[in-house]
Order: sequence, then structure tokens, then C-alpha cells
Amino acid sequence: MRHLAILLTVAALVTSCSPEEQATGSVSKCATDLYRSYNPKAMVQCVDVCIKCDHGTATTCSTSCTLKGAR
Repeated sequence: MRHLAILLTVAALVTSCSPEEQATGSVSKCATDLYRSYNPKAMVQCVDVCIKCDHGTATTCSTSCTLKGAR
């Protein structure tokens, strides 16, 4: 019984630490609605999509896009 409790606790911790799934379908649709040929490596497009589709701020979106390789 004790092993089962420990196993369930570890499973709960691992599950809670895994990254959340993004709703990529809705973001992709939003991005293609803004830019017909959306290029996430173009800084202006990336920041614009981040602000409008992910509801980010200019600072966080700029940082995020830079980390993703946009120029």
C-alpha cells in the first residue's frame, strides 16, 4: 500500500511538471489570418502575431521571438 501511495505521488508530480500543451491550431489560424504567408523567423511578423494571437506584450513577445530565432 505504501509503494502505491509513493508511486501515485511521483506520477502526480511528473504530470504537473510537464509543459502545457499549446492550442497551436488556434494560434496558427490567427497567424495566417494576419499574414497569408506567416514567417515566424521575421521579427515584425513574429512579434505582431505574439501580441495579437497570444495576447502578449511588446517586451515579452520581442524576447520570445528573439529566443526562437527571429531577426
